Amino acid sequence: MASTRSILFTSLLIVALLGYMYVDSLVYLVSRWLGTEDYSHGIFVPFISGYLIWQARHRLNQVSREKSWLGLAVIALGLMLYVVGELSTLFIILHVSLWMVIVGLAVTLLGIRGAKVIAFPLCYLLTTVPLPMFFYAGLSSKLQLWSSSLGVGCLQLVGVMAFREGNVIDLGPVQLQVVEACSGIRYLLPLTSLALLCAYLFKDAMWKRVVLVLSSIPISIVLNGFRIGMIGMLVEFYGKGAAEGFYHLFEGWAIFMVSLGLLILEMWVLGRVKASMPGRPFLERFTWSDTGSRAVEGRGLKPEASAKTSEVQGLRPEAFPSDLQHSSRLQPSASHRIVPGAAYFCSVALLAPFTLFSTVVVDREENPPPRTAFVDFPMQVDGWRGTPFPLEPQYIDALRFDDYVLADYRSDTEQPVNFYAAYYRSQKKGQSAHSPQSCLPGGGWEIVSLTQRELPMAQGMLHPLRVNRAVIQKGDQKQIVLYWFKQRERDLTSEYLVKFYLLWDAFSRQRTDGALVRLASLVGPGESESAADQRLQEFAVVARQELTRFVPD
Repeated sequence: MASTRSILFTSLLIVALLGYMYVDSLVYLVSRWLGTEDYSHGIFVPFISGYLIWQARHRLNQVSREKSWLGLAVIALGLMLYVVGELSTLFIILHVSLWMVIVGLAVTLLGIRGAKVIAFPLCYLLTTVPLPMFFYAGLSSKLQLWSSSLGVGCLQLVGVMAFREGNVIDLGPVQLQVVEACSGIRYLLPLTSLALLCAYLFKDAMWKRVVLVLSSIPISIVLNGFRIGMIGMLVEFYGKGAAEGFYHLFEGWAIFMVSLGLLILEMWVLGRVKASMPGRPFLERFTWSDTGSRAVEGRGLKPEASAKTSEVQGLRPEAFPSDLQHSSRLQPSASHRIVPGAAYFCSVALLAPFTLFSTVVVDREENPPPRTAFVDFPMQVDGWRGTPFPLEPQYIDALRFDDYVLADYRSDTEQPVNFYAAYYRSQKKGQSAHSPQSCLPGGGWEIVSLTQRELPMAQGMLHPLRVNRAVIQKGDQKQIVLYWFKQRERDLTSEYLVKFYLLWDAFSRQRTDGALVRLASLVGPGESESAADQRLQEFAVVARQELTRFVPD
């Protein structure tokens, strides 16, 4: 009894420590599950994994226990990732860190063999982790364009006149914008997660399982394109209301059910293909129950005959698959009961002090140099005259910067240069400079090219300025965007380098302040891209000289 109480106390203490350490990342995770349909499946995955682990309890009782301290090493690696995730402001690293700690705890409790038994339920938890924002934005942008093209193709196939401009479908009197929410990623992620679960339950050849999972990708993309085409046809005949409200939601639900039906149909077809388990009906390829009696009955045998048959054939009962054995033979022996060893209790000794250390990491004080507020950024610079204007409140709430400037600068009668800079005093998870690449596609704009360019040096500058150059287009309109990250004394173009130097400077210099700088200008009628490039480059050199006062090195 005392041993049971100590195990329960230890487990509750571990849950409390992990909850305290990962509270911010867990809140973010749940908010993505409940706040976006892309990850709405995430709320169910922990329960599914828990059920699969419970279903495997008899197999766990049959696995011999060995003392394994490898779990502590896995926990230690997960805790190191925690520090990296906190200092590099990446939620995905924090989520993976928590997952590794959970895996390490499973190894310390069950041993390596026991952890292998529940390997899939543990790995399945990773399907709840949201993709990094810059990767998500790039994937969503591509899916928007593919879905738009497929939708226009469907419309033209049935004789409806439709044209595509970026992610906008022109139906003549009505234009449909394929926004990020309609990109199809909200089908792709849940359907892929569901396909993984089906592949696990589909007890057949491995190549069939792989085909099942991979097929979920084209199914979700093609059906989303068909959905957009269907919405276009309804709008053509019944007006714009067919693309809004209940009809829009119902169409999405119906298409997802069709995609699920296609997965089931594919499983039936794959089950009919001759494989390593001939002669077994399709439904019997699934592990519906962990009790041996039902599994044996599904094979046409009486449960009480299974043990006797094994003796006649000279086989030990253990030679049968776990689901063929009678439930009476699955009772755990004393030597195979799950009894935590010293490694499991030592995990508390590792987590407790690290929890205190995590408080220091999260609540660290930083000392950035003094700076001038952007409200004093000059509106006249070397012949450029600026007109400031405020950013909309919803963008301020989403970007969470500490200071910003937004203005249009003109030189003579040329097209204006839109100048935007956002300063972060201390970059932490959920509050850091993010790439405009995730914001550029929108309102029908399509990224035509994204390259890097080195701008000429200005007087007093020690090195040339290297920037990202994006060309975005919507119909006949074209716009050129230059952007870079000013992180302390560095001008960076790579988001990965930004995260690396955040980690490095947080350790070595106790500061993570920095800014995102973005310039944009339309290519005027009859104007070449080179003329717009020249205009942007001239202002970039001027702005860079002024920025040091507002974003200190």
